[in-house]
Amino acid sequence: MKDYETYSNLKVPKSSKIILRLDGRRFHNLSKKLNLKKPYDIHFSKSMVEVATDIFKEFSPLLIYTFSDEINVLLSEIPFSARIEKLNSVFPSLASSSLTLHLQKNFIIKNQTLSDLEIKLLNKDINLDFLVSFDSRIIPVAIEDVFTYFKWRQDEAWRNYVNSYGYWALREDLSKKEATEKMRTLKSSDIHQFLFSKKGINLSKKPNWEKRGIAIYKKKKFIKGINPITKKEESSIRNILFVDEELSIFDESFFKDIGII
Repeated sequence: MKDYETYSNLKVPKSSKIILRLDGRRFHNLSKKLNLKKPYDIHFSKSMVEVATDIFKEFSPLLIYTFSDEINVLLSEIPFSARIEKLNSVFPSLASSSLTLHLQKNFIIKNQTLSDLEIKLLNKDINLDFLVSFDSRIIPVAIEDVFTYFKWRQDEAWRNYVNSYGYWALREDLSKKEATEKMRTLKSSDIHQFLFSKKGINLSKKPNWEKRGIAIYKKKKFIKGINPITKKEESSIRNILFVDEELSIFDESFFKDIGII
């Protein structure tokens, strides 16, 4: 019967770096059910970062980069003997279960000082009675293409940022169909000008995590402590998990600084 497992021996190439890109499945429905703030909801972003952190703690990748409903995982070592069916099942299932737990924590208000009625009223628009899922794809890249890949995804985060603010600003006055059709006629510069002149929104002043996404990686930190044997103060270097919400625009020096290329 083992022969029926069609793809069980299919493996990723060992000569490449491996990136797993996880994308939320039908998250537009999730957004509606959670009544997320548009165009960006800090509580949802926090939940996605917590998912990325859970993945980091489980598999110790080199870097995780997330924006919107997307998580990109650059692996240091390839687990599961590089079997594609395992990589494409375990990672999205971990992300799905992790996000479910963090959404429950971040969106259901728990405050002992509030009455049951007050909590019910605060939660009236929140419905967590649904399934959360991600799809997954594997991207093998040469080491010299790691920067190119993540720059491409960060450029996508920027496009998503500009278009999201433009669309939801238009929705204040137009229907869904009208706003969608209007967006097709606007260039990026037009959206910037419209937001600033008509809505008073300066896109350059918004938080960096909205514009450029968030990266999770190991960062060296100097630690001072007392040696229990010599009783003298000593310094050491430790790698700590760092959530970078103030990302600069990706360049090669960023990846060199964190030891990827």
